Amino acid sequence: MELEIALLGGDGIGPEVLEQSVKCLKAVEETFNHNFTYKEANFGAVAISNTGKPLPASTLDICRKADAILCGAIGAIEYDNNPSALIRPEQGLFQLRKDLELFACIRPVKVFPSITRNGILNNKSIAGTDLVIYRELTGGIYFGEKQISEDGTTATDLCTYTEKEISRVAHLAFKAAKNRKRKVTLVDKANVLATSRLWRRVVTEIAKSYADVKLECMYIDNATVQMMQNPAQFDVILTDNMFGDILSDQGSVIIGSVGLLPSASVGRDNAMFEPFHGSYPQAKGKNIANPVASILSTAMLLSHFDLKEESNAVVSAVRKSFHKKIVTTDIMGSSKYGTDYVGNFIANNIVDSDDLGNINDENIGLGKSTII
Repeated sequence: MELEIALLGGDGIGPEVLEQSVKCLKAVEETFNHNFTYKEANFGAVAISNTGKPLPASTLDICRKADAILCGAIGAIEYDNNPSALIRPEQGLFQLRKDLELFACIRPVKVFPSITRNGILNNKSIAGTDLVIYRELTGGIYFGEKQISEDGTTATDLCTYTEKEISRVAHLAFKAAKNRKRKVTLVDKANVLATSRLWRRVVTEIAKSYADVKLECMYIDNATVQMMQNPAQFDVILTDNMFGDILSDQGSVIIGSVGLLPSASVGRDNAMFEPFHGSYPQAKGKNIANPVASILSTAMLLSHFDLKEESNAVVSAVRKSFHKKIVTTDIMGSSKYGTDYVGNFIANNIVDSDDLGNINDENIGLGKSTII
């Protein structure tokens, strides 16, 4: 297969972890006889410095023409510490999602038994966790009208949703559930919010078309508690933009590190893959950032194009690094391995299915969630 992939390194550790993902893609090319081409582009704070915009027109054009987008991370301390800044790196990410209509964010949360003992949660309570969050990505309060009064004492963020916005991501969630454990949990706040009541009405109606999938509804405050106490009860979580953001953060606690969570942002014609974590500017250039979330996002990219064997090979190589304790410090605490070493190990251990043996028991099944 031939694919053109846009590379948006972004800020902080973004370029460092993205470099490891590209190593893995090149290993996939060589092992499975594919041909991938790569185009780099400015994005985020670095783009603001170079062009005055977090998403330059040239970058957007490259992303539109690419088959897929791999993103590192965006964000910089100088903007985080300046709430009055009119132009911010995150605006580039929001604009990219909106312009490319990347309306669904897909975030799998699966526990890897070989490293769970290093997490902060009780191993028994998280055993068997294998869920995926479907977060609506281009509507809601993050994209609503924002106002601040002239005297600066009052602020308003408008949360708006349409049936169309809810319906398109809901159908993806139900289709994913049909290939998993056949359960969708809608997370909302329908006892308080009008938008949540619309979500509940639309999703309940859609559920009638998926008779073999069970729908349950849960308020966000209860869902956050349930995810900590018994995350294994969930299969597919469907929710809005803000609630999905919150629940994804909890997912990183369940599996032990924010450096392990991959994600896909998909639409009808475009798809972007990126690690869940931020730019972590304090670690920039120190060779300590965990590249696994970025590499697993690469596995999601491959699965998106129905390259299931290739995706499984990447995941299996990641799992081998866990078994051999070749991980960064956020996993083992005293690990001696850096970003480059871990990335090299994983890339060098990407092999075809004949060499995978019996190490697929922890395969995170990313391919079940990303095809549209």
